[in-house]
Amino acid sequence: MARPTVDPKHGRGLPGRFRPFSNTGGPGGTGPATSVPGGFRHGMRAFRHRDFRIFFFGAMVSNTGSWLQNLAVPFVLFELTGQAFWVGLAGFAQFIPSFLLGPLGGSLADRMDRRRILIATQSAQALAAFVLWGVWVLDYREPALILAIVAATGVFSGLMIPSWQAFVPALVPKDDLASAITLNSTQFNAARAVGPALAGLILAVSGADVAFLLNGFSYLAVISAIWLIRPVAVERTEKVATGVKDGFQDAVSYIKRRTGISVGILCAMLVAFFGNPVTQFTVVFARDVYDSGPRVLGALAAGVGLGAIIVAPALSVWADKIPRSQLVRISLPLYAVAVMSFGMAPNWPLGLLALLVLGGAFLLVISTTNTAVQMIVADHMRGRVMSVRVMGFTLAFPLGSLLQGALADVWGPQVTVVVFGSILLAVAAGLSMHPTVLGRLDATDDTPNR
Repeated sequence: MARPTVDPKHGRGLPGRFRPFSNTGGPGGTGPATSVPGGFRHGMRAFRHRDFRIFFFGAMVSNTGSWLQNLAVPFVLFELTGQAFWVGLAGFAQFIPSFLLGPLGGSLADRMDRRRILIATQSAQALAAFVLWGVWVLDYREPALILAIVAATGVFSGLMIPSWQAFVPALVPKDDLASAITLNSTQFNAARAVGPALAGLILAVSGADVAFLLNGFSYLAVISAIWLIRPVAVERTEKVATGVKDGFQDAVSYIKRRTGISVGILCAMLVAFFGNPVTQFTVVFARDVYDSGPRVLGALAAGVGLGAIIVAPALSVWADKIPRSQLVRISLPLYAVAVMSFGMAPNWPLGLLALLVLGGAFLLVISTTNTAVQMIVADHMRGRVMSVRVMGFTLAFPLGSLLQGALADVWGPQVTVVVFGSILLAVAAGLSMHPTVLGRLDATDDTPNR
């Protein structure tokens, strides 16, 4: 396993730079409080650690391949069926297994070697990617078969994601955690920009088979990276529930006593349900609204990731200077407005502009709330708590995608997106009217609510 993180409550077994921070000053809570360093270089500080650098670049290559497939699958389903509902089904098939397997994935992440879990599940996902390529080149192009393979990938992803979420904080000491989470979100969104842009070009020139094949090979990068990371055993100072059900119940009870974690999960679910399906429906907008081909589709899908990349340097600075609650109070309604703007855009250049804003706001909300959860949770609960967060997101996204897909066939895609963006804006305004609730995102330890 990679470097251990601190037990926030006890600080046991962690020498030197791994001593815990407190609100009374520096490491271990000794000495006077010091000002928080800032600036772009400080925001990049997670790159000082070898294991994080290796993981970062391996994950970015793999995620680029995943985004090739994430665009190619809805594209071919829409081409085969001509129905937005099938596009929604693609998101449902991909993410609902992650929700169902969340408790098991979280239990495994807290009981087993997370590094081995990642290698096994990434290898299984690579195999599924090659199977998808194989059935396509052999001309077995049934929508139901494609969805079945996507669902199989979702099963392995459901077992993997809690370990992935818990693995990243273990690559750096806690004082560099915010930087690591921001940079990890940045690499994901960099892949989200590059992958769809490549997919648009590949779909126009070579076809979906090349996109599926490249995705399979891309898994080799992250598997190699995880093998190269130096494993260091984590000292587990707290007893972990042996049963999946008991472990999940422990996580839910733990979250209920810590409003900051609950709010962080809620915000992620709101984004996933009301706004994230937009990334799937770029396929529908490109053809039915903008009357364009794969190249415009690639540009639209890449716009979300590009917007996140543009905002990432600023976020690396803001993360240490602006309270997390304030970042969410600004970025969540901004995200909602961007969703509405995309729905109202009459042409693809204006749609692309709205997606750039949407991508930047997405990074702000998701990275900030993820940082809040990771800063609050104790390490012995990290895998199970992150599995609950993943379950919330992976339930909200496929349900939102499925519902919006069905409504888009009745109302039209533009009206559907505007309606859902409007609802999200109203909810975001309601949260902003309760600053004490959002203020819980600023907590820095796992102390229960009083």
